[in-house]
Amino acid sequence: MPNRSNDELFQLIKSLDKAEKRLFKLYVKRTAGTDDLKTITLFDALDKMDDYDEDKLLQKNKSLKKQQLSNMKTYLYRQILSCLRQVSDDDNIDMQLHEQMGHARILYNKGLYRQSLKILDRVKHNARQHYHVTYQLQALIFEKKIEALHITRSIENKAWQLSNEVEEVNGHIVLLSKLSNLALQLYGLYIRNGHARNKEDILFLEKFFQDNLPVYEIKTMNFYEKLYLYQAYSWYHFIMQNFLQYYRYTQKWADLFNAEPQMIPVESSQYIKALHNLLTAHFVLRNYEGYKNTLEEFEKFASGDEGNININTRTQNFVYLGIAKLNHHFLHGTFSAGTGLVDDMEKGLKEYKLFIDPHRTLIFYYKIACMYFGCGNNEKAITYLNKIINWKVDLRSDIQCYARLLHLIAHYELGNDDLIEYLIKSVYRFMAKMQHLSEAEEEIFSFLHKAFSLTKQKLMPEFIKLRDKLKTLEGVPHETRSFMYLDVISWLESKIENKPVQEVIRGKAESVKQKA
Repeated sequence: MPNRSNDELFQLIKSLDKAEKRLFKLYVKRTAGTDDLKTITLFDALDKMDDYDEDKLLQKNKSLKKQQLSNMKTYLYRQILSCLRQVSDDDNIDMQLHEQMGHARILYNKGLYRQSLKILDRVKHNARQHYHVTYQLQALIFEKKIEALHITRSIENKAWQLSNEVEEVNGHIVLLSKLSNLALQLYGLYIRNGHARNKEDILFLEKFFQDNLPVYEIKTMNFYEKLYLYQAYSWYHFIMQNFLQYYRYTQKWADLFNAEPQMIPVESSQYIKALHNLLTAHFVLRNYEGYKNTLEEFEKFASGDEGNININTRTQNFVYLGIAKLNHHFLHGTFSAGTGLVDDMEKGLKEYKLFIDPHRTLIFYYKIACMYFGCGNNEKAITYLNKIINWKVDLRSDIQCYARLLHLIAHYELGNDDLIEYLIKSVYRFMAKMQHLSEAEEEIFSFLHKAFSLTKQKLMPEFIKLRDKLKTLEGVPHETRSFMYLDVISWLESKIENKPVQEVIRGKAESVKQKA
C-alpha cells in the first residue's frame, strides 16, 4: 500500500523544483564514487514515483537491494540537504545569522578573539534589525564567554554593557515565548473543536485566555511580540465568534507588515496567514469592498517574486488564495460560476498533496460540496461530503457535523427516501457524541428528525416555523457558527419561496450592497 505520508526522503525529493534537481545531480557527480552513483539511481527512481511504495521501488530497480535501502536513503537524504544548504537563498536572514555565528566560532578557535567579537557585533546588529532575539542571545552568550576567558580590551565597562543587553533580550524572549505559546494553544483548540458552542465553552475560553495572557506594554514590544499578541487575540475572538474584534486584530496583524514591509520576505508565511484571516473577517462580516481589496492584495503578492520564494510559500498561496476565491463566490451567491474553480482546486490538491495538512483538505472538500449544493448539483455535493464522512480524522468535529447534516439534506433534495431514515440515525449518533450542541443545531436536527416523514403540504409550515426560529438565533454570539458553515436559513427560504438557493443568497448580497 502506498505510504506517501511518512517517508521523509520521498517528501524531500518531491519538494525540489527542476533547477534544484539538476543542481543536486551536478553536485553528486563532481565527487562521484560507486555509492554516489547508486544514490542517483535511487533519487531518479523516487522522483518518478507518484506515491512511495517500497515493494514497487525494489521491483523496478534491481540494482537496489532491500538490505542496503535504509542506509542508502539516509545517505541520500543528507546529501540533498548538504546540496540545498550550498545553493540556498543568500537573502534568508536565519541562514545568514547561522553562518555568521559559525564564522565567529572558527575565528575564536583560531585564537582571533577580536575578529570573532567583530563578527558577533555584526550578528547582534543584523539580529536586532530583524527582531531575531534568539540569535541576539546566542551572540551575547558567546561574547560573554570570550570576555570572561580572555583579556580583549575591547571597550571599557564591557561587563556591565553585556549584562544589561542580556537582561533586555531575556525580557523579550520570555514575553515572546508566552505570547507564541498562547497563540499556538488557541489555534490548537480551534483546529480540534472549532468555535465555542455554548456558555460552558465560553467560560472555559475566557478563563484560559486571561490565565495565560502575560502582562505587556505595547510601546516596548518588538515586531514578533506584537505579531503573536495579535494572533492570540485573533484566534480568541474567532473562536468566541466575536467577529468585529476578530476583524480588528487581523487588521492589526496585517498592518504590522504594511508598517515594516522588509519583514514580508522574512516572514512570508505569517504574511499569507494574516491576509487569509483578514479575508475571513471580511467574509463573515459581509464586508464586500474590504474583501475585494484584500483579495487583490493577496493575488498581487502570490503572483510576485516574494510569493514564489519556495515550495512552502507556493503551497500556502494555493491553500489560502484557493479558499479566498471559493469564499468570494459564497459571498456573492455565484455558486454555478464557483464550480468552475473545482478543477484547479483538484489539480492543486494533487500537486501539493505532500505538503497540505488534513485540516486544509477537509475545508476544501466541504467548501466544494457547499458550492455544488448551492447551485443545485446534489450528486456532486454528496461525492465531496462522502470524502469527509468516510475520512477517519479527528479534526474539526463541527465541520464533520455540518457535512453530515448537508449530506442528509442533499439526499432529501434528491428524493432518496429509502436512505433518509438510516442517515437520520447516523447523524443523530454523530451529534450525540459531540455532547455540546448549540441551540440552532438542536433546532435543525429536531426539524430534520420529524420533517422528512411529512407530506409536502404539511412540510411548508414546518419550513416557515424553523426559519423564524433560526432567525431569532442568528444574532446570538455563540450561535453564529451554525450559520457560518451551513446556511440553513437560505435553504429554507429557497423552499418557501420556490427559488434556487444561489438566487436567494445572491438577492441577499445585492440587498446588503445597496444599503452600504
